[in-house]
Amino acid sequence: MVTRRRANQNRILVLLALLTGGTAWTLPAVAQEQPADTVVQPDPRVLIYGAHLIGRGDPSLDKTVNLLIEGGRLTVVTDQPLITRPEDLALDAEGGFLFGQLGLGEAPTFVILDEDPRENFDVLLDTQDHVRFAMRAGVVVRNALPVATDAITGTPRRRTWSSYMPPPLAVPIRYYDTRKWNRFSTKPISGLLTGGLVLDRLQWTTQDDDSEAQVGDLSESNGGEIRGFRFGVVGTLNFARPWTYTVSLVTHAFDQGYNSRAQNALGFFDYRLDIPLSAALTLSVGKQKEPISHERLVMSATISMQERAAVSDALITARNHGLVLSGALQSARMTWAVGAFNDWIDTDESFSNTSNEFTGRVTWVPAMSEDRSNLLHVGLGLRTSDAKEPIQVGARPEFNRAPRFVETDEFAADRVNTFNPEVYWRYGPYFVGFEYFGSAYAAPAMSDPYLSGYHLTASWALTGEMRSYRDRSGTFDPLRVARPVNQGGWGTVEAAFRFSRIDLTDGAINGGEMDVYSLGLNWSPTQSVQFGADYRVVVLDQSDVRGVSSGFNVRLMLMLM
Repeated sequence: MVTRRRANQNRILVLLALLTGGTAWTLPAVAQEQPADTVVQPDPRVLIYGAHLIGRGDPSLDKTVNLLIEGGRLTVVTDQPLITRPEDLALDAEGGFLFGQLGLGEAPTFVILDEDPRENFDVLLDTQDHVRFAMRAGVVVRNALPVATDAITGTPRRRTWSSYMPPPLAVPIRYYDTRKWNRFSTKPISGLLTGGLVLDRLQWTTQDDDSEAQVGDLSESNGGEIRGFRFGVVGTLNFARPWTYTVSLVTHAFDQGYNSRAQNALGFFDYRLDIPLSAALTLSVGKQKEPISHERLVMSATISMQERAAVSDALITARNHGLVLSGALQSARMTWAVGAFNDWIDTDESFSNTSNEFTGRVTWVPAMSEDRSNLLHVGLGLRTSDAKEPIQVGARPEFNRAPRFVETDEFAADRVNTFNPEVYWRYGPYFVGFEYFGSAYAAPAMSDPYLSGYHLTASWALTGEMRSYRDRSGTFDPLRVARPVNQGGWGTVEAAFRFSRIDLTDGAINGGEMDVYSLGLNWSPTQSVQFGADYRVVVLDQSDVRGVSSGFNVRLMLMLM
């Protein structure tokens, strides 16, 4: 057993590291001595009210906050009231001083002291008498705080992003940064200015003669480009039940689907209102993604590869104007969404001459470990269109600068029905996903073709991070950067593999078949910066000719969050 003097020396080093911004630490011996009030199992929901959060290096950044820890992971850090369920462990920090690691979605490690060590150095010399609460990796190891008798009880209201569509950009909450220049807050409206710049460089490495005969000399597409520049604002209209709004513009509108081939120099990407009709029901109005396919719904940084699979770009519309009604059955771990869409606003045609689409998606989590690290997700999406506009389907080989490798001629159909099952499994830093896409065209003149494809994706966060899962929308988030380089870490490193296939040949349609084998490596030194490199081998079968080519693309992505 360590001596009291040695233990105090350890505690001093720990707390000094915290005061100077250190992020990696071990709880002092007091957390290992197991006093009578020690709790050895994590509580499903722990709420801590009125903790005094120490600002890093600037006392003016100190703030009184409330915390919510669910299943051993930090869910909310806020200065707003939290609502307590009867079964929750609700504690009153009584203004105690909090030090430690608070990363949303992470297992928090922190202590709450009864005095400010910046004013009373003796607190650092005798933590045994001054630690009121201690949590290590999401487990309560000491608790001497009283129960919060004045906590608000009832049905909790969500304080996080509650819309069905995931945020357009990942916006991490840094608990010590309360003065972000791009954030504004007033009584009627609050928001955050966001932006993203993506720079690409494509280099083809091999191309055989058959490939050149099929698609031309690929070296002509070598070079760099501004893949996209996006900016906008997300926030809330602060009614009693806040509405969420999203407005974003983009140059080189890169998320195009089969019914839109133009890439506008500048255009609206999203403009949407998410209106909560109840605690579990939301109506989304505006230009938005249709509720189908996990890969289409999430932001591109979530999918590990730089571009979405060719088949999802070809058969699924990127964005459309319409309404989406969505909800969740939390007790059954299920989500659902249905939507009605028409793209007449983006065309020169009248409403009656443009296609009407109806789209729906349901998801279910049939298996999940107690700490949520092992999770199986399944989903099913359906889409039907009356196909009033001519149809032409095509795809690039998952390089944006490349020409289209597979493409059909324009044809007419009476109706298009699309079927999209999805399965994803996350086990800590490991992530595997599969999606299938099949579209049946009622086009007698073309022998009613059926166009299809799928992708299988696997990734591994070498630095150990895990994607968060959104129970409200049945989607995964991008990897978080747990230890950024500006805090002494290495950032986040992820390796990925994907095989995708698209088949645009059936009936009287001969658009070709394409297999794409991809390897990817991504490094995010901070949450706002990502470097990536993707290498692909492309096999194209068209008119009994099989062409093979390969190349790589490097990317720099900068995000304002």
